[in-house]
Amino acid sequence: MSDSTLEVIRHPLIAHKLSFLRDRRTQPAEFKELLDQITLLMTFHVTRSLEGDEVSVETPLETTWVRRIREDRLVVVPILRAGLGMLEAVRKLVPGARVGHLGFYRNEETLEPVRYYGKLPPHAGSSVFLVVDPMLGTGGTAAAAVAELKAQGATDIRMMCVVASPEGAVHMTARHPDVPVYTAALDRQLNAVGYIVPGLGDAGDRIFGTS
Repeated sequence: MSDSTLEVIRHPLIAHKLSFLRDRRTQPAEFKELLDQITLLMTFHVTRSLEGDEVSVETPLETTWVRRIREDRLVVVPILRAGLGMLEAVRKLVPGARVGHLGFYRNEETLEPVRYYGKLPPHAGSSVFLVVDPMLGTGGTAAAAVAELKAQGATDIRMMCVVASPEGAVHMTARHPDVPVYTAALDRQLNAVGYIVPGLGDAGDRIFGTS
């Protein structure tokens, strides 16, 4: 997958916490806390290229120049509903980030994602968009979400997930070769019903306790 847009963020702390996230015995409250922690660690890496502006501040000793990013230029877009589980952690690091929401369901006849909800901040062209969803499975929903953002004028788009499948990575590269995808793990494959294996189950159900 040398031509893939996927980047696996390798860090011992992420791998350690992901081991508990995968465990079927992990209960919803702990699952959500682990997801928060992994998202925090990944966000540090994913936002490393954000540019700051020089501003002057008064320290207790003197005036100095420092760099500050424009937090409102970052728009976090969780894909409903599991993506909501990653939103809070990103905003802990960038509390001034704006938030958009995109919701999709799968058409049972065509198996294609259908948007049922969308609300995005204005001025898309000047913003950095971070799409978040714990799972990149077939890649269909992620690709549709990115296409929606592009249709609204977004030009700087990144995606962050926790577990990805090779099939999803290939699909995203084919559909959106200009969009980097960051993940904590690239798993073996999709099974016959479209679940990532070994995976971690249905992330939405495990976050919200609806399994």
